[in-house]
Formats: sequence, structure tokens, C-alpha cells
Amino acid sequence: MNEKKAYLAVFLVQSIYAGMFLISKAAFNGGLNNFVFVFYRQATATIFLGPVALFLERKNIPPMSFVTFCKLFLLSLFGVTLSLDIYGIGLVYTTATLAAATTNCLPVITFFLALLLRMEVLKLRTSAGKAKVIGIVACIGGVATLAFVKGPHFKQLCHYHIFGIHNTYQPHVSSGLTWVKGCFLMLMSNTFWGLWLVLQVGVLKSYPSKLLFTTFQCCLSSIQSFVIAIALVRHPHEWMLGWNVKLLAVLYCGILVTGVTFYIQSWIVEKKGPVFLAMSTPLNLVLTIFCSAVLLCETITLGSLLGGLLLVVGLYCVLWGKRKEEKINEKICMTNQVDKEFSELKQVTHLDVKDQLPV
Repeated sequence: MNEKKAYLAVFLVQSIYAGMFLISKAAFNGGLNNFVFVFYRQATATIFLGPVALFLERKNIPPMSFVTFCKLFLLSLFGVTLSLDIYGIGLVYTTATLAAATTNCLPVITFFLALLLRMEVLKLRTSAGKAKVIGIVACIGGVATLAFVKGPHFKQLCHYHIFGIHNTYQPHVSSGLTWVKGCFLMLMSNTFWGLWLVLQVGVLKSYPSKLLFTTFQCCLSSIQSFVIAIALVRHPHEWMLGWNVKLLAVLYCGILVTGVTFYIQSWIVEKKGPVFLAMSTPLNLVLTIFCSAVLLCETITLGSLLGGLLLVVGLYCVLWGKRKEEKINEKICMTNQVDKEFSELKQVTHLDVKDQLPV
């Protein structure tokens, strides 16, 4: 039964992320400013998570030093605020399909950053090390294919936009230079997010409450994104939401993406491990490709499909190499433990025999 629940939970998480790409893209096409969107999204997440975190952690709130607060502030700035702002600009320039495709390179980018910071080891002579190198190369090839290869366009699967919006804000996605900019902005956003994943490990050691850790980041990110938005967006009309897809995007991303998926992903990692969750990422791409073509009338190109495929191949190569190394390390630890126990048993037996010898 737990096995079925894990698969259903994974499908739900990836469906929510696919919905995030689609609804965000529809809101941007409808005129929602991406800087304003990030502020509203993070503020909604803070309002949603704040009471929950205080209620569940009220008896176990760990103290926070000034150094930890500074680290948390910088993590929020680069890993959340700037990452989401840059992601929003990239999504305006490109499509929901490309946004979903680039998420497949996040584990590869995270591994590469951990390698540069000497938190990971790459053994080129082993099959696991070779698989990781192939994964990194495939990831780079996938990003390059998405950016520079268009190819033939597939026939549109819809004739009417579900939200009744037709790119009122989107600046000429068909432009080659704009598309390349969007691709590399998506890559930069994932790089900031990967850096956040790597660096938060050290911060969590000094502040172990994950729920409060997430809530504080949402709060700090709300303040940071407000400062950026108020500096760049001065027209009051651009801050108005109304009962439309803009409000839907803010509530969806603030509550479902930031709030609900946090708990679901924690449960999946606890039951099945992080590799199981990461392996499900391509499902997000498949759902987004189909839904964006049917619901948003986005044109799918051969280059997008090939680039996405290369990113998926790179993802699985790195995950396979990582899993193989973990299994080898587990075997080594078990062998060392058995050797240690055997040595202790041998020593005790030797002493018992020695005590029984006649003087």
C-alpha cells in the first residue's frame, strides 16, 4: 500500500510543478509582471506557512545567531529571490515546455557545484564516475540544443487558448536572440537554485528546524522581492491582480507549490529516498509538453524535444552514478563493520582461552 502511495505522491508533486509552469506562463502572457508575481507568491507562501510553522514548532524553536541569520538572508537572496526573478524573465522569453525541460538539469548542476566546492568526489576510473561525466556532457548538450536548435514545428493541438489570452505581454518569443537569452536565464536560475541546495546543508546544521528554515526564507524573500519589484515596477496598474489568472497563479504557486509540495516531498524522501524523487522529474516534462500544447496552444519544436531528451539522459546518468557509488560505500561500511566485530570477537575468545589455561 505504501508503494502505491509513494507513486501517487510523486505523480501529484510533478503534476503540481507542471501546473506551475503552465499557470505562470499564462499569467505572464496576460500581463502580470514577473517581479510583482515573485513578491506576491512569496508573501502568500509566508502567510500560509507562518501559522503552520509556529503551531507545529512552537515548543522547539531553536535559537538563531546573527551569523546564521546573515547566511539565511544570502541563501534567500540568491537561492530564492534572484532565482525566481530570473526564472520569471526566462519564462516570459520562452515557453512552459522549455521551463520544465531545464528543471531536469538541476540535479546535474547541483552535483557539479558540489564537485567544485569539494563536497562531492568524481572518480573517473570507475563506471559511476564515467556515468557522471556523461551526464554532465549530456546536460550541456541538452541546454545548447534547446537554445540553438529549432527544427520543424509540430502541428498545434488546440485552436482556442483555455485562459483566452494570446501573449499580450510576451516579447516576440519567435526571435532567435530572445529565445537564446531565455534559455540561458533559465540555466542561470537553476544554477542559483542548485547553489542554494548545496549551501543550505551547512546552514541546516546550525538551524535544524526545516519548517522554520523554509518559513524564514519565504519571509526574507518576500522583503527582498518587494524591494526589487518596487524599484523596477512603478506603475500601480501592474500591481493589480483582480479575479483572473494572475490571482490564480499567485495563490497556486504560493500555497500549492511552496506549501503543499514541501510536505509531500519530505514524506517521499523519508519513505523512498531523494533519488526516487529526482528520478520522477522527467514526468513533469511529459505533462508540461502535453498540457502546454493542448491548453496554451504552444508550438512544440523538434529542438525542444531533443534538448529535453538529452537533459533527461544526463539526469539519469548522474543519478545512476550517484546511486552506484552509494551502494559501493554501503558495502565497504558493512565489510568494515563485520571485520571490526570479528576482530573484537576474536580478541575476546583469545582472552577467554588464555584465562582457562593452567598456571
